[in-house]
Amino acid sequence: MVDQQRIIFESSPAYIPLCILFGLGISFLLYQVKHPWNKTWNRVLFVIRAVLAFFLVFLLLGPIVKQINNLFEKPLFVILYDNSVSVKETMDSTLIQRLEMNVSETAASLQKKGYDVKVTNLEGVEIDKPIFSSTMSDLTGALKKIANRFEGKQVGGVMLVSDGIYNEGASPLYTPYNFPIYTVGVGDTMQRTDVFIKDIAYNKIVYQGNKFPLHVEVMVKNLENQSISVSLFHRGKVIERYAKESETDQLLVFDFQPMAEEQGIQKLDVQVEVKKGEFNTVNNRASVFIEVVEGKKKILMVAASPHPDIKALREVVDKNPNYEFLLHIPGIEEQQTSDLSPDKIDLAIFHQSPDVRGRTRDIFQKFAASRTSLFVVLGTQTDLMQLTKQDMPIGFESPPRDYDEVLPAISRTFAHFVLSAETNAIVPGYPPVSVPFGKMTTAGNSMPLLYQRVGSVTTEKPLLYVGNQDNRRIAIMLGEGLWRWKLNEFDRFENTAAFEELFGKLIQYLSTSDDKRKFRSYPVKQEFSDTEAVVFESQVYNDIFEPIYGNTIALEFTDEEGKKNNYTYTTSPGNIRYQIGGLIEGVYKYKAKTLLNQKEEEVRGEFAVVQRQTELQNLTADFNLLRKLSTNSGGSFYPIAEFVLLKNELERTEARSVIHAEETYDGLINLKWIFWLLLLIVSIEWFMRKYFGSY
Repeated sequence: MVDQQRIIFESSPAYIPLCILFGLGISFLLYQVKHPWNKTWNRVLFVIRAVLAFFLVFLLLGPIVKQINNLFEKPLFVILYDNSVSVKETMDSTLIQRLEMNVSETAASLQKKGYDVKVTNLEGVEIDKPIFSSTMSDLTGALKKIANRFEGKQVGGVMLVSDGIYNEGASPLYTPYNFPIYTVGVGDTMQRTDVFIKDIAYNKIVYQGNKFPLHVEVMVKNLENQSISVSLFHRGKVIERYAKESETDQLLVFDFQPMAEEQGIQKLDVQVEVKKGEFNTVNNRASVFIEVVEGKKKILMVAASPHPDIKALREVVDKNPNYEFLLHIPGIEEQQTSDLSPDKIDLAIFHQSPDVRGRTRDIFQKFAASRTSLFVVLGTQTDLMQLTKQDMPIGFESPPRDYDEVLPAISRTFAHFVLSAETNAIVPGYPPVSVPFGKMTTAGNSMPLLYQRVGSVTTEKPLLYVGNQDNRRIAIMLGEGLWRWKLNEFDRFENTAAFEELFGKLIQYLSTSDDKRKFRSYPVKQEFSDTEAVVFESQVYNDIFEPIYGNTIALEFTDEEGKKNNYTYTTSPGNIRYQIGGLIEGVYKYKAKTLLNQKEEEVRGEFAVVQRQTELQNLTADFNLLRKLSTNSGGSFYPIAEFVLLKNELERTEARSVIHAEETYDGLINLKWIFWLLLLIVSIEWFMRKYFGSY
């Protein structure tokens, strides 16, 4: 809608009278002489020529049309369904249909009032009708998605249809919202007799031959004092059982200490004895999957002195239970001589080592001469010339005296592992690090993971790169200060996922031996939910380890009962994965086969499918939470039986549109209608003069 138009000038508007005089003067000189037409037509042609001359000169003043457009944006109203399984478990189909009908009628009523209505589920997906199949309830996350997605828009309100049960994320009561939340309470608030597994704490990876702790918390509700028995099963056999006397509404703790005997993924079942009067018995049972491995990989860090980078990298290593972190700082924290032997270390990280004072020179020389993978982080304390002498994939012609401040830029051609899109977006925003300034050489087979960026210009100089030397992997980081990257990311996003992914995958790559197999087939992760597809990836290589396609992959899955299922698919560029859905909970052994050079290649392994029962642990609706959430945000709470009252309240609200003013500037000479107007004036004058026999 156009609210206002006016003309402004590049030159002073005081010249307009001169333009008028110019137009009149030109016309007077042309039409003062005698012509073959009468006086009336002479006056008409005089005016036409005067107007034409005026406009032509007037356009030289640079007139600009300023136009103000007022755009009206409808207010938004979001209907958010809690589409979790717990809602469906306590409502029959008739009640669900009535709920959907009431919500649809309310949405139509809000649209008539002028609202733009969106209907979404907890995942933020717009839906026509809810499907109550989600295995988790994150109410806070769902409301944050609405706030982030519609930031800058006028959100008139959110209607949350929920039972008030959340089992993921923080409580929605602790987060402020800039829109009112109207809550509709569904489900059953009745406190029934229930004995259920509240939580199980355990290590997902344990070591063969060791006992490991398994901590089980059992909640007892509305049950008279009696004995509660909990059993731990492996392959259908009881391996441990404990019993405790309970009181009403009490949390009981059971600690098991099973032995990790067999390598591979082991399934353990926890079963709580079912008591008389229990309404929900599904939550009396839970399964856990333990991966039993042979031993940990040892990651040694050698540093000349304490530094914040050490803690930043140590936290990355400690997050992987397959790793054991060893720190050696001469005179401060030292390892035994036996632990400093290269043949016992899977990856050695040298931070500013070898150092200029020579404190770590001997250790570095010992590892440089070995076949152990290395990760070298340079800094102001590094003896760069000593580093050059050790035949590392880096060299300096002379000792650098200065340092450059450079930013990281991710290499798009790095092929050893893949970083997520989120990490690729976050890393370039890290603060600068100091790198040696001088002429530097790198090995020809080195592959940069990060380049040096100065301002907005990405150079061809590597900042972090990986090389392969004598069948071992070596990574060089040209600058210290990694702790600033981690701190910066936490400040921006309240997590350090990108930093952990970048260096976690780098450390994993460096500490892993080269896989020389020409056929590889494996699940993309070791544990899948029963609500998602199992994804397999297969890679086939020729004799020079170039990927080849067109091979038929035969997959055979064997469940715990010995039942086998077979699948086949053919690889192609961009399609090396295969998805299998519908697998039930359990440990599966897989066998993958393909034909390569007329020879059958085979890969074996294991993976687990886990049944998610979090939603069935607690079916008692929490209307009190919904009531507080509405009160805190300026909305209202209504149980489903009083839905009509909520509908009436929303119909009384005013749909206030947001007005956005938009200014546009366009030169008058650029307007097409001005051209056609001038052409019309010229044409009329020319035609009339020709008609009366003049030129």
